[in-house]
Amino acid sequence: MHCIARLLTAVMLFAAASTTAFAASESGTHAWSTDTLTLRNGPSRAYAVTGSIAADSTIKVLRCQRNWCLVDGDTGRGWSVKGPIDFGDIPATYDRGGTACFYTGTNYTGAEYCFSTGHVTKDLALNGMDNAFASVRLEGTNVSVCRDRFFQSYCERISVSQPVLNQYLVHSLSSIRVH
Repeated sequence: MHCIARLLTAVMLFAAASTTAFAASESGTHAWSTDTLTLRNGPSRAYAVTGSIAADSTIKVLRCQRNWCLVDGDTGRGWSVKGPIDFGDIPATYDRGGTACFYTGTNYTGAEYCFSTGHVTKDLALNGMDNAFASVRLEGTNVSVCRDRFFQSYCERISVSQPVLNQYLVHSLSSIRVH
């Protein structure tokens, strides 16, 4: 009986230690600052300014709330307005006249929905297309896509065709911007 109690105690201590370690190692979405980011203590202009991040800097977006994102960069961490944040591993290039075709199946199968450069859908549910897409084919453009409407939650910049979307995005897209 004492062996079981010791084993249970050891498992609980390991679980508690693991939870602390996971909480300390935040993950985020790769992004770029397209303009100087003013960092604040909270998600509004009412909060104090704590620093800034230069334009064209790599950053990590930890989370977003409406028009504000909590970002982490080389020169600081804080809340910034979402406008000058560009999601993706590489800086965006703004092509003209391209097309992005989204497919309900993997490997460009199923129903096809194509959008031209400049198209923005903030809430795919309004068009009956929420969580519908599994692949995307790009021709002369790139796209920003997010799991939640209004470009919230997990977002990604896609610059090459993907026969299968990222595991966090496949059948989970709710907002699209074609650049």
